[in-house]
Amino acid sequence: MHNSISSTEVFLIAMGIILAVPFLIWRFGNLDYYAPLVVVQIITGIVLGPGTLGKVLPDYFGFVFRPDVVQALNGIAWWAVMVFVWIAGIELNLKQAWLYRRESSITAGLALGTPLLFGSLAAIGLLMFDGWIGPNARQWQFVLGIGMACAVTALPILILLMEKLDILREPIGQRILRYASMDDVAIWGVLAVILMDWSRVGRQVGFLMIFALASFCLRALMRWLAEKDRWYVALIWLVLCAWSADWSGLHFMVGAFLAGAIMDAEWFDQNDMDKLRQHVLLVFMPVFFLSTGLRTNWAMGGSAVLIAAAVLLVASVVGKLIGTRIAGRILGWPRAESSIIGWLLQTKALIMIIFVNILLDKGMITSETFTALLLMAVLSTMLTVPLVAPRLQRLQSLIAKSA
Repeated sequence: MHNSISSTEVFLIAMGIILAVPFLIWRFGNLDYYAPLVVVQIITGIVLGPGTLGKVLPDYFGFVFRPDVVQALNGIAWWAVMVFVWIAGIELNLKQAWLYRRESSITAGLALGTPLLFGSLAAIGLLMFDGWIGPNARQWQFVLGIGMACAVTALPILILLMEKLDILREPIGQRILRYASMDDVAIWGVLAVILMDWSRVGRQVGFLMIFALASFCLRALMRWLAEKDRWYVALIWLVLCAWSADWSGLHFMVGAFLAGAIMDAEWFDQNDMDKLRQHVLLVFMPVFFLSTGLRTNWAMGGSAVLIAAAVLLVASVVGKLIGTRIAGRILGWPRAESSIIGWLLQTKALIMIIFVNILLDKGMITSETFTALLLMAVLSTMLTVPLVAPRLQRLQSLIAKSA
């Protein structure tokens, strides 16, 4: 029977599963308070992966997620995540960060640096055991990569959660976006260092030089264009930057982020940008979450992966909370304010998952490490709203505080 079904039909079956299963679980399970749909999609991707469905129903797994179908899904996933990272780059608000540079640099530096330290210590612990470091990684790359994965704040998911909490457009929401924006720049800068290929360093330096010159020209062109034309030019620019970064030895996601980071959000209507982000999440990103789930691995035994995930979760959350608590003491914030900011900034999900996908692609981590980090990202994100919402209700005066 399987032989009579075409690749197109199998592809559509896979798409139906990807779109329907997580939505039905999320909607009928009333999970909106605990997790946005994207988190449920990530969890569903893990369940549909080889470590779960592949073991329970290997024949059906092999039939639906056969190589030609997975290849087609991966193409959609690549484009989806490129556009999403590009949007994240555009939405960086570094002008506001510069305007409040003392407060922003102290908070962003400690909110990034403390969990980076804790995560790096956890990574050093993992190095004592076999099976965690990737075949292409040096120890410093593995330690720095894991540390940064623990320090990441997922800016796009943070925006979604603050919309749910009705604080995105409030002063405290804009403050938190400033801190997350500065950390976002650091994250991609560290990734570029980790991925630096000294055998192709000439290409990479050449890419950065050409990128700087082309960015200057693009910015002049975008100011001159009508808004409807800016969207097309911006997407062409995205493709060129992603291809050039990949060709130079950096990952195409680094190019996608840089393509957006040099653009001004004011060039595009904010409502249109919000709709584009929502539509990418609705139409394309579920495929990325599924493709991520297909890469999970429990080969070392579920207990080892779960223990590693728990250690990384503690390093990530505690590090972020301690970092914002120290920043709060320096800046004179109340303890409750530091706690709320820390819990929001520890949100992981998308950007961290993209980050560790790149590390896996480059052989810096193993699939077991990837699985542990993925579980950590999901759990940290699910903690956010249940822990922040009650605190905000008790501290309504905090919402309007601008600095």
